[in-house]
Amino acid sequence: MTADPALDFMPAYGAAERVTVGVRRLTAHNGGPLTFTGTNSYLLGMEEITVIDPGPDDEAHVADLLAVAGAPIRRIVITHHHADHGGGARRLSELTGAEVVGPAPDPTRPHCRTDRVVIDGEVVATEIGNLQAIATPGHTASHLCYDLASASVLFSGDHVMAWSTSVVVPPDGRMADYMASLDRLAAIGNRTYLPGHGGPVADGLARVVELKRHREAREAAILRVLDRDSRTIGDIVAAVYIGLDPALVGAAALSVTAHTDWLEERGLVTRAGDRLCRC
Repeated sequence: MTADPALDFMPAYGAAERVTVGVRRLTAHNGGPLTFTGTNSYLLGMEEITVIDPGPDDEAHVADLLAVAGAPIRRIVITHHHADHGGGARRLSELTGAEVVGPAPDPTRPHCRTDRVVIDGEVVATEIGNLQAIATPGHTASHLCYDLASASVLFSGDHVMAWSTSVVVPPDGRMADYMASLDRLAAIGNRTYLPGHGGPVADGLARVVELKRHREAREAAILRVLDRDSRTIGDIVAAVYIGLDPALVGAAALSVTAHTDWLEERGLVTRAGDRLCRC
């Protein structure tokens, strides 16, 4: 795979950066262990703006979006209902009158209420072309990617990124769904992926293949640990994630839980209380 700009991507806060024809990126001020340099908001068009993932409910970021738009913001498109992606949708909508478009509402996250629900295969018209919604559950149950086929660009949210793998958090996230969604994206063919965090993925298809192999390798490592004895999730994390940043231990435990849930679904491991073992 070609070296990816996500690895050294440094956003210019408050300034929109052109990433391809008709698409600009503005990064929110919410960098951290799980958000890298911050959440990317994408502005599509020049005369009538579509914002993909308005970011967190942060007054400064919403003000930046309004300042750089340069034209009326007509619609706000959300990939999924996590607060760092859709939290600012209502604030931006109230200030602009823009329609909020995205997955079915999540009652546990009322801040991300949508005005119009889009489903798999549905099209959202924008100034620079049609966005086709692609259901990609895994990171969350209702996660959507958006394919701008006319520009060979896919907005991949948190499903595919270059700087890190996606965290799969049960019960909303399922590893079985995540793997099936990778296959779904692979079937579309190559695109440049514009993710929710970090820089563009120039060879999206290669990255999808890489992520699938990574998850398969992680599953094999978990099974090797369970070959030796019954283990807790914490035991597995310690054995598999050598040298892990302590700030990421919780996220690793969630992903291991997702993996072991899927192994259990397939009858490959059994669970007794907080311990797991090979069947």
